[in-house]
Amino acid sequence: MIPASRRRLVILYVIVFAMVITLGGRLYYLQVMSGGQYKAQAMANQTRDIVVPAVRGSITDDEGSKLVTNQTSLVASVNMMTLSQTTADDGAAVLKRLAPMLGMPYKTLKAKTTLCTKGVKPPCWAGSPYQPIPVSQKVSDQTALQIMEQPRQFPGVTAQVQPVVTYPMPNGADPAQTLGYLQPITQAEMAKLHLQETGYSGDDLVGQSGLEQQYNSELTGQAGKQTVSVNAGGDVTGTVRETPAVNGDTLVTSLNSKLQGDVQNVLNGAVAKARSQGNNTNQAAAVVETTGGRIVAMASYPDYNPNIWTKGISQNEFNYLFGTSSGGPATNWATAGQYYPGSTFKITSTAAAVQDGYPLHGLYDCPSNTSIDGQNFNNDGEPPQGQISFSQALVISCDTVYYNLAYQMWQKDDNKADFQANPKAPVQKMQQMELAWGFGKSTGIDLPEQSTGDVPTRQWLYNYWKDNASTGQNWCKNGRQNGSYVQRIEWQDCKSGFTWEPGQAAIAAIGQGYVSSTPIQLANAYAALANGGTLYSPRVGEALVSPAGKVVRQLKPPVIRHLPVGSNTLAYIRSALAGVISNPQGTGNKAFGGFPLNKVCVAGKTGTSQSFGQNASSVFASFAPCQDPKYVVLVMIPHAGYGADSAAPAVRQIWDYIYGLEKHPGALPGGQAPSKLPTINRANG
Repeated sequence: MIPASRRRLVILYVIVFAMVITLGGRLYYLQVMSGGQYKAQAMANQTRDIVVPAVRGSITDDEGSKLVTNQTSLVASVNMMTLSQTTADDGAAVLKRLAPMLGMPYKTLKAKTTLCTKGVKPPCWAGSPYQPIPVSQKVSDQTALQIMEQPRQFPGVTAQVQPVVTYPMPNGADPAQTLGYLQPITQAEMAKLHLQETGYSGDDLVGQSGLEQQYNSELTGQAGKQTVSVNAGGDVTGTVRETPAVNGDTLVTSLNSKLQGDVQNVLNGAVAKARSQGNNTNQAAAVVETTGGRIVAMASYPDYNPNIWTKGISQNEFNYLFGTSSGGPATNWATAGQYYPGSTFKITSTAAAVQDGYPLHGLYDCPSNTSIDGQNFNNDGEPPQGQISFSQALVISCDTVYYNLAYQMWQKDDNKADFQANPKAPVQKMQQMELAWGFGKSTGIDLPEQSTGDVPTRQWLYNYWKDNASTGQNWCKNGRQNGSYVQRIEWQDCKSGFTWEPGQAAIAAIGQGYVSSTPIQLANAYAALANGGTLYSPRVGEALVSPAGKVVRQLKPPVIRHLPVGSNTLAYIRSALAGVISNPQGTGNKAFGGFPLNKVCVAGKTGTSQSFGQNASSVFASFAPCQDPKYVVLVMIPHAGYGADSAAPAVRQIWDYIYGLEKHPGALPGGQAPSKLPTINRANG
């Protein structure tokens, strides 16, 4: 029998042996099986990544003139890691010496160089702590020399040439709303764009609207990365590897800066004239588009100087740019504004009537007024004409022809569906044609800010009624059967706001009532009419060009659809619109009196839309040359009076500037836009 003491010793040996085996196995696992993994982790703990920012690409016009560029400027930056390693006070004394040289309070400079951590409010640094922090742009040469000549006084502080965004505005071109603007990236945007934390910093700028937002990724390029080694104390000891940044592409647009400047001046003058006549105009838009879908000029009133974004915007300036009282200068009203198209809409009503069986070459009554469902509808100042053709109806803009056509089509267009609150009700025949021309839908233009306008289909009416009967405008609460005019309308809308009534059909046929269109929608529809029926999705961008000057991608306007209208009908309408200007009875004849139609034949249509309690809106849509259309020119000026009074004269001036007529310089000699892409020289910015 083994003594108890000996048994305990044996057990102890077994335990020790088991522990040795366990430790050995663990050591083998750590050193052999997982050695590579831990080695990589150890290396990671000894290195830090520093972002090498890419230079953002420029935006040019069709001839290569810079609309947005990255101009070099001296930028002062502070490397807080270097300061913390070389000073005993974490760089406080250095920052106090630097602040007055940069013309800013010490507190401001301290805040800019403080990391954005929990509880720290902006301004602060949201980037990597190893990243040099830009604290001042446009440093003077003298200040830069002082900093660089005294490295002991300013350790970790540099003043280097870096790109700064500028807006040169060649030829006075200031398409600020189309270009968009840049602002520091937010955490939400970083998440949305799936960017790494080290890829952007709080001072990095991203496109927030316009082309800057639409083509942000292509313009931004790809940031590089510098990996530095650090010791246990966090001190940088060297560079391990470096991946160079890939600079952004240049965006070449189809905008012509000469014409853009001219269009802006014409639009500003038209608004000033309308105001001098007592009109309360505070918005307007003009579009010049090729019949192939390229935007040559796009002006929005009011405009503003985009350089305001490069200096740090104040709250008052922000309120001005986005305020309703100032007309919203930051909004691109050419793509986002929704206005009554008025009689310019009659081209779709003509096409719808012909498709419904009304003879293209028939005759139609044009009385001074007509009664529809107990309501009286008048011609706007036109005397009775008897029976006239569609062509004459467009030339003199006879409203009653279209009132009666719309009513007749309403009578035979599934009337049961008109009186049912049905979210899936079928679309009316005339509204089917309007939708086919691109109204009520996004044009798909390469700009993020765009509205769809409104086409009052039965479904649209149902949704409008549902949103406003007991909510929204709350017709059922505010309406009164025997109240004021507005209250009576609200009471009626509460009871039957979903109903497609004959009176609504009548006024929709002349582009009023619930109908609304954006300027770009209307211009695009006229481009389809002019080119023979192809509806394009317009494009401002023409091509993306690499920093080496190679074309990366051409941006061609995609085809949306072909209009469901016969070529004979389109040709007939085009001929009629030529008469709007050339015929002495035409509504556009007076505005184009003396215009050299023998040099450039212009066709167009006036639009005057009435709104309860407000001045009429002035619209004119046109294309030229008549027989071989190349361009569409459109101007919309809300609350500015008749189309022939405000918009038409402005359109005439724009045609002068395009072709160089009536002693105006020609922006596009012979009406020809550049046929080739410009040569992009990134070496010059």
